[in-house]
Amino acid sequence: MVIWPGHPYPLGATYDGAGTNFALFSEVAERVELCLIDPDGTERRVDLPEVDAFVWHGYLPAVAPGQRYGYRVHGPYDPTHGQRCDPSKLLLDPYAKAVDGQIDGHESLYSYRFSDPAQRNVLDSSPHTMTGIVVNPFFDWGHDRPPQHEYHESVIYEAHVKGLTKLHPAVPEELRGTYSALGHPAVIEHLSSLGITAVELMPVHQFVQDPSLTERGLSNYWGYNTIGFFAPHNGYSAFARSGQQVQEFKAMVKALHEANIEVLLDVVYNHTAEGNHLGPTLSFRGIDNANYYRLVDDDQEHYFDTTGTGNSLLMRSPHVLQLIMDSLRYWVQEMHVDGFRFDLAATLARQFHEVDRLSAFFDIVQQDPVVSQVKLIAEPWDLGDGGYQVGGFPPLWTEWNGKYRDTVRDFWRGEPSTLGEFASRLSGSSDLYEHTGRRPLASINFVTAHDGFTLTDLVSYNEKHNEANGEDNRDGESFNRSWNCGAEGPTDDPDIRALRNRQRRNFLATLLLSQGVPMIAHGDELGRTQQGNNNVYCQDDELSWVDWDLDEEREDLLEFARRLIELRSDHAVFRRRRFFAGRPDHGGESDLRDIAWFTPAGQHMEDSAWNNDQARSVMVFLNGEAIVEPDGRGEPIVDDSFLMLFNGHFEKTTFTLPKRDYGEQWTAVLDTDSQVPAGKVLRPRARLTLAQRSLVLLTRPPAAPAPVASGSGAAEAAAREAAKVRRTPAAPRQAS
Repeated sequence: MVIWPGHPYPLGATYDGAGTNFALFSEVAERVELCLIDPDGTERRVDLPEVDAFVWHGYLPAVAPGQRYGYRVHGPYDPTHGQRCDPSKLLLDPYAKAVDGQIDGHESLYSYRFSDPAQRNVLDSSPHTMTGIVVNPFFDWGHDRPPQHEYHESVIYEAHVKGLTKLHPAVPEELRGTYSALGHPAVIEHLSSLGITAVELMPVHQFVQDPSLTERGLSNYWGYNTIGFFAPHNGYSAFARSGQQVQEFKAMVKALHEANIEVLLDVVYNHTAEGNHLGPTLSFRGIDNANYYRLVDDDQEHYFDTTGTGNSLLMRSPHVLQLIMDSLRYWVQEMHVDGFRFDLAATLARQFHEVDRLSAFFDIVQQDPVVSQVKLIAEPWDLGDGGYQVGGFPPLWTEWNGKYRDTVRDFWRGEPSTLGEFASRLSGSSDLYEHTGRRPLASINFVTAHDGFTLTDLVSYNEKHNEANGEDNRDGESFNRSWNCGAEGPTDDPDIRALRNRQRRNFLATLLLSQGVPMIAHGDELGRTQQGNNNVYCQDDELSWVDWDLDEEREDLLEFARRLIELRSDHAVFRRRRFFAGRPDHGGESDLRDIAWFTPAGQHMEDSAWNNDQARSVMVFLNGEAIVEPDGRGEPIVDDSFLMLFNGHFEKTTFTLPKRDYGEQWTAVLDTDSQVPAGKVLRPRARLTLAQRSLVLLTRPPAAPAPVASGSGAAEAAAREAAKVRRTPAAPRQAS
């Protein structure tokens, strides 16, 4: 077989139209064999002829897209010193752009005998493992351009490729559960009509099915078990032959972009599927174990684990950092994705043992001209010491705001002493983000996500019901801050059903009217249930898939969600780019009167009102004429003003509207209890009784007309006048 020296960069298998360059990093290797796998399973081996800076490389002029391949790395096998090279194992290229097959759990995948872990196992793993595929990098992107929604415009939809589409009746059956299904017009129409600006896809990097799950008839459904950081998972492809999943994924992205929807990826760079010291040898472990993984300092046979999965990648290794950055740039530049959500991101900040905001990972992201310009969302915790880091990430980053989730759940289930923190979360969590120079948009607000109860289950169950997972209900979070509204699980009681429906609307309304960036878990707008299972990571079936067969109750919830997202989109006052100018303790009204807090009696909130253990109701004034930020066209924003009335009490509560200074009249927009009709007009100091646990939204138009079109002297004059208004107390409002 003809082989030329080739090049050490780029790493991986790179087809140039005439042949393929192969390059693999291994500092510990003494010899590297490239293994080409024929369709009949025959393996042809060729030594990579060159090594530069620990990169082994060679160019094969006859190798074309569709070729399956792997590596055998010869070197030291000494686990006690962290060395685990094993040429009996066919290894997956860490830079493979596509992957064929799945592991089957055979003993040959492991470098020890099941019957005696101290005994070396040299069985050939090639019939039982995964292989890389040389891919065709060329794709007709046409006029594809990223939508580039700014954070303040964003409504994020966390989705599972298979779970969202597997039961959709308008998608052809052979496409359901695939990238093609997610790019299907019927699915895109749902997202567009809902008002979604970005889908955040649960892991689509190639992942491994855990043998321990498959033996029990289960599977790794969520996919947080990555083995290939460049390859779209082949299980989500309708055409996973010869690497076609890459083309299919690109076509999905292109279709979503045409609908003005961004694609964000949930990425798992904190660990790999090889697990702990008893895990299989699939890729990194057999290539250069000590360079890729964090090992225990005084016990190199074992792995330092802050992820709960058996291993953690070595974030101070330049080769790990290169792998991550090369992967991120590849998905942006070649696959056209628009951003990333980093799973257990605190682990990425552990250069040594502690979480460090100044770690090398943050430095290289900050200076990277590609990655620094896309959306970067952190899951700001891991399982290690000091791992809960909500509010602790650098200015470039946004974060899943776990405190928002907890506080909003507590408020609506009636926990005492939550009103003050609820106000902080509603107004953008300045206590978490302002000290690092960030804005409300750093807060990714959510009430539910893939991990935990769905929205419907949150109001239907007090306890988790994970028996189907086969772990005696021991898995999953036991403290969910949920409330079943009076009965555990399904019920025909009309009062309980009405309360649950109201609670679902309360959560959606709070989420979409809060400052920050809202994230909805897929199917919550449709009333999806997992029957009380709060950990469906292993349930690839109807329990976890979205049910599209809607009854009237679920149709109403969908329509309510659409109205809320449209309301948010129409009014800048709900999606401010700066914090309010109010006091941090929410006392009285703010310096610019952009926000004011009232008791149900219509009096300004004082310390005693916030500190009352039983305080469960508040009224919030949002001044649409005091938004101190441009709208992107150089003009000031003049919006409607709103009153938000929150009654988290278990009894009806009567609210008295503020005095005339805040508005001559108010018009009802929505009521989560449907008792205050939309369009109902109320005057200053009017009394309005809210049902237990309900929310009412009132509005009034601005007193001054909006600025005229830009480019005229009148527009400049209007901008100057509006700026004056923002610097002075608000005048009494006149109804238009």
